[in-house]
Amino acid sequence: MPHARRFALLFDLDGTLLDSIDLLLDCMQYAFAGRHIAPTRAQWTEGIGTPLRQQMREWHVAEHELELVVGRYRAHQDMHLERMTSLFPGAVEVLQWARTQHVPVGVVTSKGRGMTSRSLRHVGLADAFDVVITADDTARHKPDPLPVQHALQELGVSPDRALFVGDSTHDMHAGRRAGTFTGAALWGPFSRASLEPTSPTHWLDALHDIPSVVETLSA
Repeated sequence: MPHARRFALLFDLDGTLLDSIDLLLDCMQYAFAGRHIAPTRAQWTEGIGTPLRQQMREWHVAEHELELVVGRYRAHQDMHLERMTSLFPGAVEVLQWARTQHVPVGVVTSKGRGMTSRSLRHVGLADAFDVVITADDTARHKPDPLPVQHALQELGVSPDRALFVGDSTHDMHAGRRAGTFTGAALWGPFSRASLEPTSPTHWLDALHDIPSVVETLSA
């Protein structure tokens, strides 16, 4: 049963807590090298926040070759993840603030569990979250609300007592459909203009903006 007073803070991962978008774009270019149909970096960015295989299919990667192309992507990611993944400024401080204020914190990502765990270990956040929902944990994925709903259920928090912070339209749609407040992270790769149609409840210029928003919402 949801806790009546508890207020939760949920985060997307890539482009929100992790500065890793250049890595994901390099992985795409490596995976699609030599193919007749390939996305530009801008086109691939639009799909970041959805599962990798779903993105691949949208760019005419047939089922019989899907694992080969995904394998190329994963190989490049495996080689360069640590070198090209870091935390955005303010991430550690916000998570420390949440812990001192007894605000439960979760991650809702379309990344697989293996790469999620590795990324969090690399940046020193392996034990920073009360719940981590990955692409391996739900049958449907952002922009569907199910991953956000799953995180809220695990935390025992009702949707109207949570803020979901993300950088993409997929995050904003998932949070709104789940019934949470939504915080649009303007430090990620998506512009304010591209996020405006999703009608975020809050615009965030920096991670340091989050504590005051949570304090206001939870009052």
